[in-house]
Amino acid sequence: MKIDLSLIGMEKGRQYETIITTKNCDNTYNAAPIGVICSAPDRIVNRIFKGSHTLDNIIREREFIVNITHDVEVFTISTIENLPQDYFGDGGTLKCGDAFFKCEVISLKEAVKQSDPIKKKDEAIVIKAQVTELVIKNNTKAFNRGFSYVVETLANFTRFDLADDNKKEDYINKFREAYRVTRKVGTADDKKAMTIIKKELENRGYEP
Repeated sequence: MKIDLSLIGMEKGRQYETIITTKNCDNTYNAAPIGVICSAPDRIVNRIFKGSHTLDNIIREREFIVNITHDVEVFTISTIENLPQDYFGDGGTLKCGDAFFKCEVISLKEAVKQSDPIKKKDEAIVIKAQVTELVIKNNTKAFNRGFSYVVETLANFTRFDLADDNKKEDYINKFREAYRVTRKVGTADDKKAMTIIKKELENRGYEP
């Protein structure tokens, strides 16, 4: 079957929040929340900072698994500590995952963006990978956090006219950050929504 990441809602050039699983040296598995960018129907790009077990495993094994899940517990635990081994299924996939795809490394390149919170050179590795297998267990879409920013912005928007000046300034600052992130990683619909909100704030006399 031809691999097509659009089957799980991934658009070319957009970033999605996933859990990447890799094999450790002792044959146990590691999980980490990592954003991946869809670069083609069967290719992805991600960028991982040095010092992580995930990057070390990918460099050694030259392969990894991208899991699509909306399980907030797994995102939380795998960010804060090591995910227990009983969360993993066959071959290192996540039991809670609605879909997963296996990847083989095409290239590894040292790179850092000017917008990075870490400015030192050679702190991050850009990984280009070929998707070799896509398995969809349940009807699902990869999570793009642009949608979350839109919803949170709308919640704040409903409170603008009720807030004092200090809180309004706080809402404006939150909007600016939400707008920035959405423009960077959001879908076309997310960007359109944020543009509508921005214009309405301007119409009301604010400077978002």
